[in-house]
Amino acid sequence: TEVTDSKTGLVWQRCSAGQSWSAGTTTCTGTAATYTHEAALSFAKTQTGWRLPNVKELSSITDKTRSNPAIDITAFPATPSNGFWTSTPYAGDASLAWVVDFSDGGVNGGSRGSSSRVRLVR
Repeated sequence: TEVTDSKTGLVWQRCSAGQSWSAGTTTCTGTAATYTHEAALSFAKTQTGWRLPNVKELSSITDKTRSNPAIDITAFPATPSNGFWTSTPYAGDASLAWVVDFSDGGVNGGSRGSSSRVRLVR
């Protein structure tokens, strides 16, 4: 299931990768999978028509008036309050990529070998 952002026109998967949409309860069920950055990019390539968002795109769905998670939970139910990978490399350090943290909506450089979650866009 997907949701369209009326401000940007981007279409987002409502559930994090690894979760499933439950129409009966209108929520995402299951556990969000974690990936290294390379695995996240590879996973996105297997999802026809979808891609890993860049840092600006993923930051656009944060809601800093909320926390744990810092996102509209009606549009994106059961979003973990954790870091999510972006496709944006971290300038100056090839071992890092930008991560959006949905506990508070902040962004930071995450080690490409560490585990973060994934939400795809098109």
